[in-house]
Amino acid sequence: MRNLPLQVWRLTLAYALMMAGTSLMVLIAGIIGIQFAPSPAYATLPVALTIVGVASSTLPTGKLLYRFGRRRVFVAYGLLAVMAALLAASSLYLRSFSLFCVAALSLGWSAAAGHQYRFAAMESVPLELAPKATSVLLLGGILAAAIGPEIAVRGQNLLTIEFAGSYLLLAGVYLVGIFIVSFYRESGGANDPHSMQGRPLKQIMRSPLIILAIAASAVGYGVMSFVMTSAPISMHEHAGHGMQATKWVLQSHILAMYLPSLVYPWLFSKLGFKGMMWSGVAAYIACLLIGSINTEFIHYWLTMVILGVGWNFLFLSGTNLLRYGYSNEERFKVQSFNDFLVFSIQGLASLSSGWFLFHWGWQSVISASLPLVLVFILLAAFTRIPGSITGRTG
Repeated sequence: MRNLPLQVWRLTLAYALMMAGTSLMVLIAGIIGIQFAPSPAYATLPVALTIVGVASSTLPTGKLLYRFGRRRVFVAYGLLAVMAALLAASSLYLRSFSLFCVAALSLGWSAAAGHQYRFAAMESVPLELAPKATSVLLLGGILAAAIGPEIAVRGQNLLTIEFAGSYLLLAGVYLVGIFIVSFYRESGGANDPHSMQGRPLKQIMRSPLIILAIAASAVGYGVMSFVMTSAPISMHEHAGHGMQATKWVLQSHILAMYLPSLVYPWLFSKLGFKGMMWSGVAAYIACLLIGSINTEFIHYWLTMVILGVGWNFLFLSGTNLLRYGYSNEERFKVQSFNDFLVFSIQGLASLSSGWFLFHWGWQSVISASLPLVLVFILLAAFTRIPGSITGRTG
């Protein structure tokens, strides 16, 4: 890790601050939805709209990155995040669920830039160091796991309106993140007139390598989001667990999403891309089995922790494998299209999660997650990764 440049560490800290809003939204947006939504079935809509905002923003963000470069886009999207957080606080004072949904969508739109930090980190190092760079970047999620839920709870009664203070604190966190990311420097080629040329996207997308890479990230995010969106409401509102217990499970889940990044480079050197993907699949199957047993605290905790580990292995493997499927001049269009597909699936999963939960309960959420995992198992089993890029070093 010591041979990584300072820029990767700056991106890691900025990532932690700029992604804190995601964990905050997962914890309290559904609870706010219960209070303000016209029907309990719409309670998870703000969480889903956050993800929809990410998905709908990815392609425009790719074009902006090409035109203006990463640093300007990172700063501009950070300012958008600040305004979205302030809008969320205002919506609570106005008791407007629709305005809160607009704020959630805007928070998601701005988060698309945060998800681009991993590609910025990869481009800041030689190709052989990319797994280490992306792993270190995702470690910033550990700090995000602490910051987001913590400011949600600390700001809950900070002002006269419940949770309005949480979003004011979030705006402050975003301002610090903007300051840090403003020191980012382009690695070269960001505004190259040829940087959006190369092969047509349709031709690139025919590559089995690209398909497997995108599928790993998409299944990782899709299943994780489907289960995670319903978990706080199921645990707090349906199973009767307290807010502190719910916060602890969510924080543990987010820690489990990012903490394996410490050992991912070493495991990757032993198992390679396929081995890490199979490990992620095994974790997903295990968490679904545990989640189907009961709704006690320990079952929620184990389900969400193992779910986080599976996400880490699948998402990091997909992100790093993707880099081998395109040339430098093709990177913006492939990266943005990858994120569009990944977060579109995540958005669909999050939107449908609340519907499953309120019509059929927690067990239906667990059961409905399995088909997506099985489809990926078939894809991974029949896709060959060339020996030169398996990732194993010993």
